[in-house]
Amino acid sequence: MNWIDLFIRDEYRQIFVNSVKYCQENKGLDVYAYCIMTSHVHMIVGSKGTYPLEGVIRDMKAFTSRSIRKALEDSNHVHESRREWMLYMMYKAGSYNSNNNDFQHSQPIGLTDNILMDKTLEYIHTNPVAAGFVDQPEAWL
Repeated sequence: MNWIDLFIRDEYRQIFVNSVKYCQENKGLDVYAYCIMTSHVHMIVGSKGTYPLEGVIRDMKAFTSRSIRKALEDSNHVHESRREWMLYMMYKAGSYNSNNNDFQHSQPIGLTDNILMDKTLEYIHTNPVAAGFVDQPEAWL
């Protein structure tokens, strides 16, 4: 959503992680790789069981978005100096997508072969280095 540095705060990262864990435990989400950047998340995921991957991702993103919105709207949940601006930007981005009631979400891409999978995995691991946050991929939290 407009490249807002949302995940610089542990509270927002934890909401995302909890959503992923819930989907792993209850919806058959398999997480093969991930990287939580300051403004976005990269993941390589699959699904096992009866839930289709598209539905699991949709539910995970919707829960995460709603939970972050609630955290932003509740001034007792997290100290956020950018609260009003962030809510405005999120609602504004969401208004451009008729599938959303409030916030804009990213769209997943399918990894159709091993070459694309390897390139994506390399990209995920080196993204914090390319962004200048760390010198080595393993140094990123």
